[in-house]
Amino acid sequence: MSLKPVTEGQEKWLSTLTERARGTFWDFIGCEVIEASTAKVVLKLNVQPHHLNVIGIVHGGVLASLLDNAMGLATMLLRPHENTVTSNLNVNFVAPMKAEELIVTAEVIHQSGRSLTCTGKVESSGGALGTIGTGTFRVVNPVVVLP
Repeated sequence: MSLKPVTEGQEKWLSTLTERARGTFWDFIGCEVIEASTAKVVLKLNVQPHHLNVIGIVHGGVLASLLDNAMGLATMLLRPHENTVTSNLNVNFVAPMKAEELIVTAEVIHQSGRSLTCTGKVESSGGALGTIGTGTFRVVNPVVVLP
């Protein structure tokens, strides 16, 4: 996971998160953080053969995971001293994704108490929309605080 933090205050937090992501599902997928702020998260995925299904398009599970990762990171940036987990993920596959590079954008659109709601989309690097989604995330305990 490479990072481009928007503020210097996030740099250490994102660096720690990068270390913790090594060897995890995030690391296996291979997405890269292009932008990360409390307003928006942008990820990039260079599509590899293992991301494809048997008919040669990006597997729906990969697209759903990209949305989950981007929206989850957006919640973590808003709540850096709390743990958030996905409680609901809705994904609409609007077009097959055949691109070599995918761009995932996510933002938190609402938060209240221990619940956060996000939207996200997956596009080709050329701007073709392939997948849209919404997610609900919950603050959980015990808290494992990142510095």
